[in-house]
Amino acid sequence: MSANDTLGDAALARSLPGTFTSRHAEVNGVRLHYVEGGGGEPLLLLGGWPQTWWQWNKVMPALARRYRVIAVDLRGMGGSGKPAGGYDKKTMAADIHALVRHLGLTTVSIAGHDIGAMVAYAYAANHPEATTKIALLDVAHPDESWSALRLLPGPGQHVDSVIEEGARSFLWWFAFNQVRGLPEKLLEGRHRLLGDWLFDRQADDAGFIDERSRQVYALAYSTADAIRAGNGWYQTFNRDIEDERTYGRVTAPMLVLGGDRSNYANLRDTMPAKGTDVQVIEVADCGHYIPEERPQAVIDALTGFLG
Repeated sequence: MSANDTLGDAALARSLPGTFTSRHAEVNGVRLHYVEGGGGEPLLLLGGWPQTWWQWNKVMPALARRYRVIAVDLRGMGGSGKPAGGYDKKTMAADIHALVRHLGLTTVSIAGHDIGAMVAYAYAANHPEATTKIALLDVAHPDESWSALRLLPGPGQHVDSVIEEGARSFLWWFAFNQVRGLPEKLLEGRHRLLGDWLFDRQADDAGFIDERSRQVYALAYSTADAIRAGNGWYQTFNRDIEDERTYGRVTAPMLVLGGDRSNYANLRDTMPAKGTDVQVIEVADCGHYIPEERPQAVIDALTGFLG
């Protein structure tokens, strides 16, 4: 049996407790992959780089006991299409809105992590009539403050060591992912090296991202096309910043979770001004990969927030 058989989306969906199915939809000019299970009010889960929908695997079974859970691979991610463009978060939010309509839904709640959090915010900003509640995990939408990110690490920004409490990460990959054409040549077939580096340093305990998951993510980003598409999410940040300037405060209730060893302090200081009803919660003993590091905290926070 090949890795594609055991680590493919259909097999992964079947491996989850409960009844989950892997599906595709053609919406907004792109083919989106999603995994669905459970029943009740709809809850979309949007993941980030360098991961796929599978990053929610530890929380999906419990959430599906209360909600109709739909974990989506964004444009350019995993089993979804990887077109030449459309990686600005406003367009990606339009993808999700089109998927919502395709599924026969009118309003949904969305939880997003990393790039998925940016898309969730853009969804709420651009489609308020279709938004029930949103949750952002450890990342905010790009805004004008991102234009001042440093090229060189500042004092206390870790580069080679594991993350320390209160430390801010040096986001060197923000710049690396801007480069066109070279990352594909360097990383094709070797993306596991980059994934392991990030997981080992951005998680409070790297063991929470297990070997199977690392294999899933390495396979998902193993081709030049996949690397190029994932980098596209970063190459649109300037466009995202311009779009954010046109957004008013998000009116849907917003929950923000930040790892105490990652981005909580920044989110605590900045996010209340971004919406009219915002809760910011610190996740203890946690780095960047909150759904895998502290799944029970995510389950408790989301069920308490969504009702």
